[in-house]
Amino acid sequence: MLSIVQTINSYLSDYVLVFLLIAVGLWYSIKTRFVQVRYFGEGMRRVFGSLSLKGKKHDTGMTSFQALATAIAAQVGTGNIVGASGAILTGGPGAIFWMWIIAFFGMATIYAEAVLAQVTRKTNKDGSIVGGPVYYITTAFKGPFGKFLAGFFAVAITLALGFFGCMVQSNSIGSTFQTAFGIPSWIVGIVLVIICGIIFLGGVRRLASVTEKIVPIMACLFLLGGLVVLIIRIRYIPATFAMIFRYAFQPNAIIGGGIGYAIKTAISQGAKRGLFSNEAGMGSTPHAHALAHVKNPHEQGVVAMIGVFIDTFVVLTLNALVIISTLYTSDGILATGQIPEGIGKANLAQTAFGSVFGEQFGAIFVAVCLFFFAFSTILSWNLFGKINAAYLFGQKATVVYTIIALVFIFLGTLAENDLVWELSDMFNQLMVLPNAIALLALTGIVIARIGGKKSDD
Repeated sequence: MLSIVQTINSYLSDYVLVFLLIAVGLWYSIKTRFVQVRYFGEGMRRVFGSLSLKGKKHDTGMTSFQALATAIAAQVGTGNIVGASGAILTGGPGAIFWMWIIAFFGMATIYAEAVLAQVTRKTNKDGSIVGGPVYYITTAFKGPFGKFLAGFFAVAITLALGFFGCMVQSNSIGSTFQTAFGIPSWIVGIVLVIICGIIFLGGVRRLASVTEKIVPIMACLFLLGGLVVLIIRIRYIPATFAMIFRYAFQPNAIIGGGIGYAIKTAISQGAKRGLFSNEAGMGSTPHAHALAHVKNPHEQGVVAMIGVFIDTFVVLTLNALVIISTLYTSDGILATGQIPEGIGKANLAQTAFGSVFGEQFGAIFVAVCLFFFAFSTILSWNLFGKINAAYLFGQKATVVYTIIALVFIFLGTLAENDLVWELSDMFNQLMVLPNAIALLALTGIVIARIGGKKSDD
């Protein structure tokens, strides 16, 4: 089973995913005349101009910042620490360059996703708002084909994020806490299930209230720790950036093999882990952006772009710089490209921070940060899965869905399972296919709303 899933993932990430993600991002970049550049300033002003950790309450939906916080909570998870570590270990420091490329074009993609989520969202009989790819997929394609694509997406995201994805996140929390504090991972699992259950039962309003507070705090904590490391290692920063750019085009110098194989590995790792990190094009964060109360879809589109920027160009890049500047520079343990026994993607960041902070404090710092990252991701992914479970089976099915999700969260803390990681990767990538097809089909709707030219109130 593991080998079959790994083979599927290899083809998806090495061939289909790379070209599809870049194609959609490039398509929307050109069609919108690089909306991610032209409206970047507006996006920053909308996010930080009136930043508050206690947003205005709405009877339904969320504020624009709460929607962004929920989206960032989904984006900033193990992909930023464990995913980036895996990309660097497998694809070399140059994989980060390709993550940047994916993210730059992904900002245009996620603008389109947020706009379409706003345009096609629905209001239920009880007044609650729902939205996401299943609604714009069926807008793009009427009849049986549209229903098939929407159903395919809904099944994939429910498995990828609601079940296997949350299992991956809780596994990371359990393993890092056991390493840092010596707390058995099953105890961590019980505590996680209790806290998550309380928040899940509170619905969208309680989740929005939690994410708008936890996201800024967790980001500031990680950024502060990372900046301290970079200040201490400041003389290695020029060499760090040089390695990222050099090994993007000459990765065989550090990961071995022929130049063609090495470049393919670096790009595919950057694409796959970049997707898992910022989720642009995957179709997950539109569920949050659909719930935002804004004057027009364009407003939430530019806010969504800032989510990708924060995720990849700030948080992930900082983690990558810490790893490369401490472990890959001349005095680092990975300077030769040979990976010592006991070093893997799960503990690479802890090793990097530990080389400056000391082994114990480094492990504790990363464990605390990863807890915030992964915990907030679990909350958001559960919501996204719940919306699609309701689409497939009706609102009553959400109770059963929540119970199953809590079981997966607990099981994730019991043991590391390569198959779970691979299944999560596979369904993440399968989500891209129907989402990307619908994005391309609905280009006209997105273009018509750039700059707020058309409102959907």
